[in-house]
Amino acid sequence: MPFAIALPTADRRVAHDFYRAAFDLEPIGEPAEDGVPEPLRFRLDAEVELVLVPTGGFGWITADHEVAARGTSECLLSRIVASPSEVDALTERAVTAGATVAVAPADPGWGYQSTVADPDGHLWLIQVGW
Repeated sequence: MPFAIALPTADRRVAHDFYRAAFDLEPIGEPAEDGVPEPLRFRLDAEVELVLVPTGGFGWITADHEVAARGTSECLLSRIVASPSEVDALTERAVTAGATVAVAPADPGWGYQSTVADPDGHLWLIQVGW
């Protein structure tokens, strides 16, 4: 059974470029007139897609729920890697692509990790696998 994770985005082009550069994700679908697939989707796994919905349209699918303001987190997405050096490298790659570091790479006592925010403020935990 396939799953999709949908997040609001203020700018499809910025989101497209960020996810390609930071996490090496390939978009799914044919490009629209702006060169970005509509809807903007990335395959995370054989059964999971990340869908980035323009903020203005996100309310159409969330009914009476407001889109969380920037700086408010309702979920935490995680990227699992094999080693601390991969946490460091992926954190730097995400920053180069436009992320901001929320928590610098370190081991707070439960495993080596960092947290970065994408250009829309969505948090990604980058951590060594369990």
